[in-house]
Amino acid sequence: MSAQQIADRALLELGKRLIAEDYRFVTPTPLTHETILQRFAAPLAKDLRDAFGWSMPFDHTLFQAKELAVMKQAGIVEEDGSRWRSTVRWSRLEGLLFAHSAYPTTQADSVFFGPDSYRFAQLIEAHLQQHFEPVRRVVDIGCGAGVGAVIVARARPDAQVLAVDINPRALRLSAVNAELAGINNVTVYHSDILHSVEGQFDLIIANPPYMNDSQQRAYRHGGGALGEALSLRIVRESLPRLDQAASLVLYTGVAMVAGQDPFFEAVLPMLSGDTFGWTYRELDPDVFGEELLKPGYELAERIAVVALTVTRRH
Repeated sequence: MSAQQIADRALLELGKRLIAEDYRFVTPTPLTHETILQRFAAPLAKDLRDAFGWSMPFDHTLFQAKELAVMKQAGIVEEDGSRWRSTVRWSRLEGLLFAHSAYPTTQADSVFFGPDSYRFAQLIEAHLQQHFEPVRRVVDIGCGAGVGAVIVARARPDAQVLAVDINPRALRLSAVNAELAGINNVTVYHSDILHSVEGQFDLIIANPPYMNDSQQRAYRHGGGALGEALSLRIVRESLPRLDQAASLVLYTGVAMVAGQDPFFEAVLPMLSGDTFGWTYRELDPDVFGEELLKPGYELAERIAVVALTVTRRH
């Protein structure tokens, strides 16, 4: 096996151990995570949940020397002065366990997971429960940790599910998370939107970054004036790839300006005519309020998360 395969295998084995030990952690917003850590003068992990959930540094005594050596070689942990720190977090969602980037997610190739992931999973499950058309071929655009792909693949085990992303780290974690879930119908591809995959789809899902990030980190930066550009591009490039009776389920965020929704105003012309039916609604009217203090958001009054579902008519 290659060094990467060995590292991924070590991560998979760690996930299995955490499941066996009934590990449970729900990833909050970065602001909440920061607030919790500030309760400690010097945070120090006392258990696996502190180390792999709250991303606290830990002493070597938390693991056997052999375990530390394996995890260090795999890049799962790294030395932090006289202590150690995990490079990944592990979070529970819908009875599944997902590996993603440790807090704080400052690296350019960080892999996102957070409250949006939970809402995205709920949106997908609701769609699958309400739509009974056959789902044979699915793609999760910008798959990140693979939440969407795994949720669909578990619900539709006969479907071919593609998980695509431009971030190689995301693809590796998606593959590990799918295998950890016991799912064998997910395939990962490096792709900018749908450029590297061919054909039509019965279901296209996406939870893209939607922030205006000054560092332009791939997992946060949506581009455009207020982070909307990538979401609009996903809609534009996905609609022609929908098969008959197929759907696009897009979960994204919108910076509202003067009571108006600039994303909806931009996407509406793409949905005109009789080709598509669609629904659009706010799932949460106010998220990431701290972002409004940052440059670029001077005209925004709130950031909402929204769901756009588009279905090609027969």
